[in-house]
Amino acid sequence: MINCFMKMMRSTSGTTAIEYGLIGTLISVSIIASAIIVGGNVETMFTGVGEDVESAVN
Repeated sequence: MINCFMKMMRSTSGTTAIEYGLIGTLISVSIIASAIIVGGNVETMFTGVGEDVESAVN
């Protein structure tokens, strides 16, 4: 039982998968944060354009 536990502790076969998972998570969080920041700016821009069009029509 102890030998099995020691082999499991020395094993590095899953390390790469974990690293790729962490990198993927970091990239996902970065994309989501960027979309939230840019999305707010785009909404503000389109609101301004909509107001300008409305005032030009009236």
